[in-house]
Amino acid sequence: MLSNSDIEALEDILFAEPWGDDALDFFGFHGVVCASVVGPAKLSVETVFRLVTGTDDTPGGGIPETFRQCVTQLAGDMIKALDMGQAIELPEPEDGDPMNALENWCAGFVDTFLEHEDEWLDAASEEETADLMVPMLTLSGLFDDEDFQNVRSSEKLSGQMADAIPDSLTDLYLLFHAPD
Repeated sequence: MLSNSDIEALEDILFAEPWGDDALDFFGFHGVVCASVVGPAKLSVETVFRLVTGTDDTPGGGIPETFRQCVTQLAGDMIKALDMGQAIELPEPEDGDPMNALENWCAGFVDTFLEHEDEWLDAASEEETADLMVPMLTLSGLFDDEDFQNVRSSEKLSGQMADAIPDSLTDLYLLFHAPD
């Protein structure tokens, strides 16, 4: 579990120049790391950095050690929870809009999926993968699909989608990582 000071140090990196305007926040970062864990593609810290910051440029001194530690710790905690049959807990905002935080989380998750879509769809049943992705795709706000918009504009339906995410993550992890 990342501490508040870990998260603050991580956000200092995320919002630094020159990528700060395009970078995801902590919730988006968490979504990217989560997709890296549950999906079939094992992503390097450098790939996570590129996805989270939206830049192809690695900082002059390389990936900051704090960023590297946060990715490693968060991914390890997620794998441990899933391997013990526990659901991944999504981060809760301390203040502000929980649906906005969830949208940012879903956007990070979905961006990572889209970046490696072929691997995700080749590694398991395309239909099963697509079904399990529906809550994250719907709540990400990345698509103009009318059905997705209708769900997002309904508090009840968007709440049901949000509640479905932990089970979808567990099922995706099992789909890609369960022994044959």
